[in-house]
Amino acid sequence: MPGPTAELEPVEPQSLKKLSLKSLKRALDLFSPTHGRLAPPDPESKKIRISHKIDVEYGGIKSTSQPARQVNSTATGGGNQPSGPSNFLALTGLEDSRDPLKSGAQNALAVGPSLQRKGPNNAGLAGKSTALVSTSASSERNFSTSAIMERIPSKWPRPVWHPPWKCYRVISGHLGWVRSVAFDPSNTWFCTGSADRTIKIWDVAKGTLKLTLTGHIEQVRGLAVSKKHTYMFSAGDDKQVKCWDLEQNKVIRSYHGHLSGVYCLGLHPTIDLLLTGGRDSVCRVWDIRTKMQIFALSGHDNTVCSVFTRPTDPQVVTGSHDSTIKFWDLRYGKTMLTLTHHKKSVRAMALHPTEHCFASASAENIKKFNLPKGEFLHNMLSQQKTIINAMAVNEEGVLATGGDNGSLWFWDWQSGHNFQQAQTIVQPGSLDSEAGIYALSYDVTGSRLITCEADKTIKMWKEDETATPETHPLNFKPPKDIRRF
Repeated sequence: MPGPTAELEPVEPQSLKKLSLKSLKRALDLFSPTHGRLAPPDPESKKIRISHKIDVEYGGIKSTSQPARQVNSTATGGGNQPSGPSNFLALTGLEDSRDPLKSGAQNALAVGPSLQRKGPNNAGLAGKSTALVSTSASSERNFSTSAIMERIPSKWPRPVWHPPWKCYRVISGHLGWVRSVAFDPSNTWFCTGSADRTIKIWDVAKGTLKLTLTGHIEQVRGLAVSKKHTYMFSAGDDKQVKCWDLEQNKVIRSYHGHLSGVYCLGLHPTIDLLLTGGRDSVCRVWDIRTKMQIFALSGHDNTVCSVFTRPTDPQVVTGSHDSTIKFWDLRYGKTMLTLTHHKKSVRAMALHPTEHCFASASAENIKKFNLPKGEFLHNMLSQQKTIINAMAVNEEGVLATGGDNGSLWFWDWQSGHNFQQAQTIVQPGSLDSEAGIYALSYDVTGSRLITCEADKTIKMWKEDETATPETHPLNFKPPKDIRRF
């Protein structure tokens, strides 16, 4: 036994790595001549593979196409006798190829079973055939597959192309957050309310300051300018609602009754009524002239933060932090309807200037509703994923929404397509966290947009005149599944 042990002694000092390399080399020596070569093709396996693929692709129509093929063979193989009448139902894509006899190349794709006339001479005349053939000679699509697959066109409206918007002017002058904005009906000036407790009036064309009004002792959260009188109305966190006479530039009336800060303000378009909503969860209706509170529209469980009015019922619509929207009957001061579609606070609403519908925004979604019945239409097709403080829509159907993170998104009203996502830039010296939009409004023409921001500036936006559908193409895909809630 000492002989074999002497032979195995040299193996012991070899490492595992060396041994594995040795075995690897031995494997390479064995298989290197055939390395990289494919096995010779087997015709039998190729035939099985192709037949399996055909079965998977055309298994549904293969069985129905065979009887029709037999009919065609009996019709053509009968000698000199002509084929009888056959009822071909043509699947055509174009108008000029509806007649199967006049069309050129026929793709004999049989989808229906063929019935032969029972008689002694079965090989001569082909009987009534209900074969279904696609007869498109000059169609672009391949009807051999599109005839099988039913194509359902999307009923979703295609968005209208709108040019992108750009910021062309930044106005600074306020010493606090700019919280509210309203346009003069003549479109020559606009007013802004701020956390510095002042109301400033600016020239639309030049962007210069015309007037500063003081009187509030807290931030000014709501503004409205009357179309019928020379009055401007303001509301603030100091529970005060004031009526300013712009001929004298001073307060002529105050409306007392709110128990907490007033967050939103609206004017009735046809009657001399003022509507205010605030942290006391009540929307109050005031007679402008007599300063009387006509109604206290109570029903919300939390702050009323958005309101708009219409000339016809529902004349008052309010949105609240309790995530509901209420329609109010102005004759009786009662709730007509409550919409509970939103899951979070409805901080902004926008009434379309010409259509009978409105949009409402909360942190989770922007929704469109029909008027006067309040039917839910659809969600906007994207999510801004931020708290939306303000929104406005113009007659051309461009909806603008301003977010708490400074995002300004533009949407096509009809389709809900988001065609532009802009981001405001804070003025030098401000923190990045001060990029927030608190209010926005279109001018009377709808061609200028004004945003009021947390960096104490007012930004003016307009459409880019140089943009064309070629430079800014419409990247739209119709939605596959629409959430109906």
